[in-house]
Amino acid sequence: MVWQKAMQFVTNVYSKSTSLPQHEQFGLTSQMRRSAISIPSNIAEGYGRNSTGDYTRFLQIALGSLFEIQTQIEIAFNLNYMSENNFQALYDQSREIERMLSSLINKLKK
Repeated sequence: MVWQKAMQFVTNVYSKSTSLPQHEQFGLTSQMRRSAISIPSNIAEGYGRNSTGDYTRFLQIALGSLFEIQTQIEIAFNLNYMSENNFQALYDQSREIERMLSSLINKLKK
């Protein structure tokens, strides 16, 4: 479930980051997209390791990437590169994924 949400988040980040200025194509836009892609990629890689310890570690890496993208979308918003609606949509979606990842990590640690 969290992987599916993360995949949808990547699609939304790509869609909403198209409005960022052209001069940010290789800066903030690229970094946002890499951070977003890292989230479901790490979830999948950890799951494929067939080890609870490895899975937990990769989920924590995915969570770190999520915190990166939360910071980056706030930077984009603060620089007026992103509308408040786009910022809020991405931020709300990222917080849902954050809660799901945190819950899954806690369950696996028990």
